Amino acid sequence: MKKLLGALIVLVVLCLAGLAAALYWPGAPLRRDDGNTMSSKPDSTAPQPQALGQFTPLARPRPAPELAFAAPDGRKLRLADFRGRFALVNLWATWCGPCVSEMPSLDRLQARFGDRLSVVAVSEDRKGGEVVGPFIKRLGLTHLGIYLDPRMAAQQAFAVEGLPTSFLIDPQGRVLGSLMGAADWDSPAMVARLEGYLSRPGTGATIKASAQ
Repeated sequence: MKKLLGALIVLVVLCLAGLAAALYWPGAPLRRDDGNTMSSKPDSTAPQPQALGQFTPLARPRPAPELAFAAPDGRKLRLADFRGRFALVNLWATWCGPCVSEMPSLDRLQARFGDRLSVVAVSEDRKGGEVVGPFIKRLGLTHLGIYLDPRMAAQQAFAVEGLPTSFLIDPQGRVLGSLMGAADWDSPAMVARLEGYLSRPGTGATIKASAQ
């Protein structure tokens, strides 16, 4: 009788352990703001980035795609409006945990660089300002340029595989490199990396009124 009882207890413990693993396994789906889900587990058949979470420079800069989005106040903007300065385009969403974690550091990065760099944080939330507005207030983001792309056109234009993904664009509108995943944007190492690009001879930025 004691052996049977012990066996039943072991079976129950194993079942509970299996249930916990299913609920908290890293590849569990992430719920989006539109009710759909996406897996956080990388697709083994897709090409993987060479440096996840690290800035990866392009061997040869390429033109940034044409892209339109809106400011929270409804103003229509294009990525081309930021020509004449360096821009860090960050594609993110309120339902994306890594995106949320890196937002404060992006805000501090913008405060640090001022007019030398425009951090263009483009939300890919389908509900747009309805969810982005409260999010900005809750995190106390005061320096970032936050923009809305409810049709998720930016993801297609840049052909991103996941969020967050960021692209550094020079004053001539060329993509210099990208970073897939979250980053500590105002860390000494990242600031030094960005400063290296911004301080290159012949890359002096001019401010365009349309992007203010």
